[in-house]
Amino acid sequence: MSSDRPSGLIGNKGIELLTLATPNGVKASIFLEELKETYGKDYIYQGINIMDNIQKEPWFTKLGPNGRIPVIVDHDKGGFAVQEGMAILSYLTRHYDPEKKFTFTDELDLSRAEQWISWQHGGLGPMQGQANHFYRFAAERIPYATQRYVGETERLYGILDAQLNDRDYLVGPGRGKYSIADIANFGWVNVGYMSGIKVKEQFPNVWSWWERISERPAVKKGVAIPYETPFGNATHLRRLEEEPEFRAKEQELEDHLKKAKEQYNYVYKSP
Repeated sequence: MSSDRPSGLIGNKGIELLTLATPNGVKASIFLEELKETYGKDYIYQGINIMDNIQKEPWFTKLGPNGRIPVIVDHDKGGFAVQEGMAILSYLTRHYDPEKKFTFTDELDLSRAEQWISWQHGGLGPMQGQANHFYRFAAERIPYATQRYVGETERLYGILDAQLNDRDYLVGPGRGKYSIADIANFGWVNVGYMSGIKVKEQFPNVWSWWERISERPAVKKGVAIPYETPFGNATHLRRLEEEPEFRAKEQELEDHLKKAKEQYNYVYKSP
């Protein structure tokens, strides 16, 4: 990775990834690490600091018009750029997973995988993103928005938990096969506690799935590109145990959420 502030592409062959270690960003980096481990498909990357609005600069929006990470550029196909995590996973699967290690040959299972990726793209990601904001970062505490978005995220986790009740992975025969459907959803579950979701306590099937995927070598590498997020579940739980000040601040957030739920008569229900 270049140590300088990115101002343009640095590669001329293979895949170049423009990313940050966000729930969306790690979809691409995890899958690229899986392809590297399985097929020897190497890639390069540049870290895009979204707080500096690098993703809004003309050189970036020429590649990703939405001004969001991640974006990949395939230099071997004329510098073809792909934005949006769901599209990136599909593109890399079609072109660089010839043995279908991370997708499916069965058309119905392929559709099921696409459904779970779409579910994340249209549901889990947007709702948990809002939960992140109103639960943790909003300058003004808004009880209605807090319970609304955390509650909807809990509902979605309940759906995921039910799907994983008797499976190891989201899609595939028997107990399922690790695939891009799991990769798409993993990045968001990996920061569940950040959003006020007590993953281990509330959704044990999701927690077991998260633990299983977290142990994959490519996943460990992928979530650390360009650096490991400080908001991951493992880090969060460790800090709760080791840092009294952090634990006290987290308790304040939990108390606010509890009061917000009580104020608006929130009742967990899924689906």
